[in-house]
Amino acid sequence: MLIDHLVYAAPDLPAAVAEVEGRFGVLAQAGGKHDGSGTHNALLALGAQTYLEIIAPDPGQPTPPMPRPFGVDGLRRGALVSWALACDDIDAAVARARSRGYDPGEVADGQRATPTGTVLRWRLTRNAMPGSLIPFLISWGSTEHPARSAPPGLTLEAFNLEHPDPPSLAPLLTALGADVEIRPAAAAAFVARLSGPNGTHVLR
Repeated sequence: MLIDHLVYAAPDLPAAVAEVEGRFGVLAQAGGKHDGSGTHNALLALGAQTYLEIIAPDPGQPTPPMPRPFGVDGLRRGALVSWALACDDIDAAVARARSRGYDPGEVADGQRATPTGTVLRWRLTRNAMPGSLIPFLISWGSTEHPARSAPPGLTLEAFNLEHPDPPSLAPLLTALGADVEIRPAAAAAFVARLSGPNGTHVLR
């Protein structure tokens, strides 16, 4: 299992970037706009092939006809809301998951333009809904992985899930090849332990 990225959603991007910098000691770099989705993001590398995406509504875009991704419309504060697993062959990964009893959904194309005008393209599955702990799958194809250009300085030391009924999630995660600990808790949550210039802290 390779975690491609963690998604930290917030109501305001500059405020979230400042919050993360204050806690961990590294300033996220503007990623770009998701045209049509009404969001923009900033990134921090968490390793050679893993990064943290900070995403929020983009006030410079018109309100999209569909809800913005990752439930950002209803957020009052920043929180980890999703995660993605890296795939070299996403079609094969989807077929494998379906054969194991879980349908990750159809594969869709995504893209965003960086502040310098470079267009990044990827393919991802869309069945992971807001509030779900199940990851989505992503493949970057020939696009350079965002972790390579995102600011370094942080390391993902550990990642786990919390859920009131861990056994209910286990088969779905197994179908995706997601080998992650699920700890019993009163509410569902993502828990990442990150180390950086300001020490080691938990982001959730």
